[in-house]
Amino acid sequence: MTDTPRKTPDTLRSARWFAPDDLRSFGHRSRAMQMGYAPEEWAGKPVIAILNTWSDANPCHAHFKTRVEDVKRGVLQAGGFPMELPALSLSESFVKPTTMLYRNMLAMEAEELLRSHPVDGAVLMGGCDKTTPGLLMGATSAGLPMIFMPAGPMLRGNWKGKVLGSGSDAWKFWDERRAGNISDQDWVDIEGGIARSYGHCMTMGTASTMTAITEAIGLTLPGASSIPAADAGHIRMASTCGRRIVEMVWEDLVPARIQTRDAFENAIAVAMAMGCSTNAIIHVVAMARRAGCDISLDDFDAASRVVPLIANVRPSGDQYLMEDFFYAGGLPGLMTRLRDHLHLDALTVSGRTLGEDIAHAEIHNDDVIRPIDNPVYAEGALAVLRGNLSPDGCVIKPSACEPRFLKHTGPALVFDDYPAMKAAIDRDDLDVTADHVLVLRNAGPQGGPGMPEWGMLPIPKKLVKQGIRDMVRISDARMSGTSYGACILHVSPESYVGGPLALLRTGDLVTLDVPGRRLDMEVSEEELARRRAELAPPPARYERGYGWMFNKHIRQAHEGCDFDFLETGFGAPVVEPDIF
Repeated sequence: MTDTPRKTPDTLRSARWFAPDDLRSFGHRSRAMQMGYAPEEWAGKPVIAILNTWSDANPCHAHFKTRVEDVKRGVLQAGGFPMELPALSLSESFVKPTTMLYRNMLAMEAEELLRSHPVDGAVLMGGCDKTTPGLLMGATSAGLPMIFMPAGPMLRGNWKGKVLGSGSDAWKFWDERRAGNISDQDWVDIEGGIARSYGHCMTMGTASTMTAITEAIGLTLPGASSIPAADAGHIRMASTCGRRIVEMVWEDLVPARIQTRDAFENAIAVAMAMGCSTNAIIHVVAMARRAGCDISLDDFDAASRVVPLIANVRPSGDQYLMEDFFYAGGLPGLMTRLRDHLHLDALTVSGRTLGEDIAHAEIHNDDVIRPIDNPVYAEGALAVLRGNLSPDGCVIKPSACEPRFLKHTGPALVFDDYPAMKAAIDRDDLDVTADHVLVLRNAGPQGGPGMPEWGMLPIPKKLVKQGIRDMVRISDARMSGTSYGACILHVSPESYVGGPLALLRTGDLVTLDVPGRRLDMEVSEEELARRRAELAPPPARYERGYGWMFNKHIRQAHEGCDFDFLETGFGAPVVEPDIF
């Protein structure tokens, strides 16, 4: 770590609230004493904010109600003063229309909580999909020392002796039920067995993807991202986070020293090797822009061509789940096999370099974490496509789709909204074949609104009964990171703002070429110009409140879907609040 002067008690940020001999600070001290705290508990000590995204409506964070006490224990052991601050929970399971609509709200809240309170550093408690990027984006903009404490994956699911993976097996067995192969009682039993402990999805969905990415950036303790939520090691990790953040405050180890371009390139390489969720692109681009790093879709595509997928974890893998990945060596083990693709001198929250953090890591199962020369998939998890359907880019997860669709041409079957698709998809008289390209539009950042996880369009019921389990599907929406199939997502610009997807019509031929990184509709420029002239502007999604602000300021998918006014460089940095 580079030499940086250590903080002293008088230079702590919290001292501006508590140390001066004036009336305003008298009020701060007296109110702390009102809560039962003696001056000896805070005076001259780092005050640590613990941003806790627990709620009764978030099963992924059900353990945070008690786990926060373990973080506090660590803070107290290290000589700090913990201050728990509740933050927006964003339960992927229950929030409608989508948690993505509120990721930036959590980012704003995290930033303002840290800026407005008398705190010197922060522990960020998150893990459910949007909580990780939301907390990190806000804390990055606040600029205080911070460490991320991941929720951890839940335990393996189980049904009749079969190992179930959350999300992935839900889609799989739902199709079997639609085909008449699963009874009502079986379905109830699957519901009770697929998610049997607290913690986030144990497949390589968005939650596990984003916590792994956070570790690769250097913002978690080494190995923290894959510890199962129900493991006693998770409790120990939580208290270690509390101890470490106190020392980080004294070291003045702020996010800007960690979140360099090299750190984000490490994260992208790890994402490719993990079989990451497609959502990773949107979140990492947004996180990098907050940190002042120019990361784009092209960085992901470049990495995908040279970094093989070596984590044999569903949905890209064929068998294992995050619990198995943890026992096999976890992320430190995986990164030992990626040394040639990593910047090992990147600094982490441990105060050491990434190379030092993984120096003694081991791999205990070569089938779970494959050798480079025996990958699950020869290229990385994602591919970025461009063409006249998506000039600013879109994404596909080729490792999770049937190989026959990597090059495909078929007629489009277009749905203008989710209700129209849902009403038609189970009709026995739907005019569709396995070669059709299913299209859902008006489901992007503004059109959704909030870019819901609708991109894994269901296979038409008539085809499910014929045994069809994959088709090419295109959308300006996202899909769950636990999903699979030949789904092309994040089409940008979105159709709702006049992107080319708005011009596509049922029957038009669409050509997908993953090796060539192309997605095109076989329609002449003259015909497209005629159709564009006929486009009518869509009605406003919101006329008031947060939704109105969202639609006025949201960026497109290829730009990370952050609010324009929150990005680095939009305006002058926010000054520290005055104490008067």
